[in-house]
Amino acid sequence: MSGAYTVREAVAAEDREACFAVRREVFVEEQGVPAEIEYDPYDATAVHVLAVREDGVPLGTGRLLHGADATGKTRGDASVGSLGRLAVAGAARGLGVGAALVRAIEDAARERGLTAVDLHAQTHALGFYERLGYVAYGDEFPDAGIPHRAMRRVL
Repeated sequence: MSGAYTVREAVAAEDREACFAVRREVFVEEQGVPAEIEYDPYDATAVHVLAVREDGVPLGTGRLLHGADATGKTRGDASVGSLGRLAVAGAARGLGVGAALVRAIEDAARERGLTAVDLHAQTHALGFYERLGYVAYGDEFPDAGIPHRAMRRVL
């Protein structure tokens, strides 16, 4: 597969559907997360980003919660955004898509005046986020039956 792709905010309905399709593939089908907890009311107000191949095939997605939507995940700090639902299709792994999505989410956070980004990383992905400048804090906890750690990067 070619490494040529672009990352953009998913504003149009078809872009949002592409984001949800990647999440379904990665979280629901691959990791066994129940669909009823994968999609939530925050999807309506989050900033979604989408990576697409030159021919329009969706490769990955992620979302940014901000303002009141993020405070439950950022220890109550409304100046911090919450990165979540980062997913890269199996065929696109190793192409830098995940890192490009994280940087796009950070750019969206800066545009909204946020000072940092928090996330809840699956423990197997801690090294990926550490390479991007995130620092783990707090104890390990389960989310959808998968071990996670909270992490933060100051922008």
